[in-house]
Amino acid sequence: MKRIPQVFAILLLSLQLASAKEPGGFNYPEPPKSDQADDYHGTKVADPYRPLEDADSPASQKWIEEQNKLTFGFLESVPERKRINERLTALWNYEKYGVPYREGGRFFFTKNTGLQNQSVLYTGAELPGQPKTLLDPNTLAKDGTTALTGTDISDDGKLLAYGLAMAGSDWQEWKVRDVESGQDLEDDLKWIKFSGASWKGDSSGFFYSRYDEPTGEQLKAANYFHKLYFHKLGTPQRDDVLIYERPDHKDWLFSGEVTEDGAYLIINISQGTDPKNRIFFKKLAKPDAPVVELLNKQDAEYDFLGNNGPVFWFRTNLNAPRGRIVAIDTGKPGEIRELVAQSEDKLEGVELVGERFIANYLKDAHSVVRLFEVTGKPAGEIALPGLGTAIGFTGKRTDKETFYNYVSYTEPPTVFRHDLKTGKSTVLFRPKVDFNSAEFTSEQVFYQSKDGTRVPMFLTYRKGLKKDGDNPTLLYGYGGFDNSLTPTFSPSTAAWLQMGGVYAVANLRGGGEYGEEWHLSGTKLRKQNVFDDFIAAGEWLIANKYTSTPKLAISGRSNGGLLVGAVLNQRPDLFGAALPGVGVMDMLRFQKFTIGWAWTSDYGSSENPEEFQALYKYSPLHNVESGTKYPPTMITTADHDDRVFPGHSFKYAAAMQAAQAGEAPVLIRIETRAGHGAGKPTSKVIEDTTDQLAFLVKTLGMKIVF
Repeated sequence: MKRIPQVFAILLLSLQLASAKEPGGFNYPEPPKSDQADDYHGTKVADPYRPLEDADSPASQKWIEEQNKLTFGFLESVPERKRINERLTALWNYEKYGVPYREGGRFFFTKNTGLQNQSVLYTGAELPGQPKTLLDPNTLAKDGTTALTGTDISDDGKLLAYGLAMAGSDWQEWKVRDVESGQDLEDDLKWIKFSGASWKGDSSGFFYSRYDEPTGEQLKAANYFHKLYFHKLGTPQRDDVLIYERPDHKDWLFSGEVTEDGAYLIINISQGTDPKNRIFFKKLAKPDAPVVELLNKQDAEYDFLGNNGPVFWFRTNLNAPRGRIVAIDTGKPGEIRELVAQSEDKLEGVELVGERFIANYLKDAHSVVRLFEVTGKPAGEIALPGLGTAIGFTGKRTDKETFYNYVSYTEPPTVFRHDLKTGKSTVLFRPKVDFNSAEFTSEQVFYQSKDGTRVPMFLTYRKGLKKDGDNPTLLYGYGGFDNSLTPTFSPSTAAWLQMGGVYAVANLRGGGEYGEEWHLSGTKLRKQNVFDDFIAAGEWLIANKYTSTPKLAISGRSNGGLLVGAVLNQRPDLFGAALPGVGVMDMLRFQKFTIGWAWTSDYGSSENPEEFQALYKYSPLHNVESGTKYPPTMITTADHDDRVFPGHSFKYAAAMQAAQAGEAPVLIRIETRAGHGAGKPTSKVIEDTTDQLAFLVKTLGMKIVF
């Protein structure tokens, strides 16, 4: 073979490297790097982008600024972006109601008139009536980034305890408002995270959980040693009474709930995101009453439903992976009496209203609502309009009515009032949306995963769709933490459908759609099942000519962002575009940041040799391969995400950009003054969604039809 002169060879190599670094003309910003390498049970793992974990360093800030400049420059070149934003804004502009509930003769509910950044809390004596504004978070920050994160009304309906979060943070600040006057009292509680509030029956104060004030970085420091407190109304937080803590279990999380009769404090104890929990209780008649360890094995899920004196009722999956209802006499804690047996469907949730257990089941990932007397005797069903999701069923044991919300992929959320005596549901709030549901249809299909497991998937699209393999399709998934993906309406999905797209949602293992066995089959050493399920969904869509690889995009957030990152590495040839959002991308270090340690129940930990091997095999950051032609990818994260630390996405983006051998863009969109997603202002949600849809229009070669 003819030899190339050395000087020319060096020049040729430099040109090749430049071409690899800047495929398709993308000059990616140079990230800060280091020689960092870690030893995991004898395996050395390089972590060259570790400096990006310091998001506030000058080098990281420069990189973030340059990445956003590159990303928004690309997005601004999409001619359809403005039209997409206008359509989204029109679709978002409809009234959104929360499910009403009643305390002390008053009704309370949330409402968003359409484009408000945050929903407003209202109260009134009648429904629909003429309610008054009780709390409007939109007045608390000019940019709409202060969100209402939780509320609890005293039994007499006179006092509101409420939580606020700023800029998308998980940290909350709780205050108290007089319902009649609308004025705040002096009470101000801080350093609260992963907690609600529960008023004592005499309205003298409420129970809540908090951490000690953090001494490290609030955004990334690990959170340990949760504590349960009682706040007496009108006193400073420093005088709050510590009800329960466990210094011997730094990872226990506490929540307190006062029973409807005011006699007991139910203490729910969880470890991270493991659905299995413990139940302790404390009698409230005597302040010095001990905490009783009723269920302390953490052998199943126990969801407290109510009590009849010393007899407590629970929804549990103990010896019933799809769930059942049981009674436990606290005087005989070893005896568990079954009231409602396990069925073929997953018992998703139960409410006790009007002397009825309202049991919300999942039948192939959509809601079916059945009623039972407190003895367990069947008492009929609440009929639903179709394949959708029903939530709410608020009320008390003495109430004669309940309220719930019904939604589907094509029907926006409608609030119903249900008369428990007549068994009839009537519409209370039905929004008007700039979307003609009659033009679209949803269907449920089932496909086989790699190991033969039958997996359900919802498909929604315009009626008359031609199965010619040319339809732009967005495949969404999650597959983790026992979370079930059930039908829901979204303006972003509505816009995608109006643009001519197919929307597909795969109910992957790791979720809760079929009970605990389904969940566990997608965790720890079996996490690959989730990725196999998602890949099989894409293959099924292509084989059945709904779409083809150049037209198939995938999307997921948080654990779903991990999902997208993992399958992108494993099958880059299968997809036409990818949108991994706020993902857990570094599976070897996730437990070191904020609440990441809590996810080891699903993921395992790199500190365990066997689990390390499984994590290392699929970790998105560690399986990016240089020289691979990745499809167009836009990673999204937020600079104030203290749930999934943004360093995950930063490092993954840097690795992907360095490895990209094709001409497709690998971009990262970094939202400022925003967090993981909860409480995100409507304006920012519309902007973010606009950019994701614009990215898909450009990269999938779509011609939008509206």
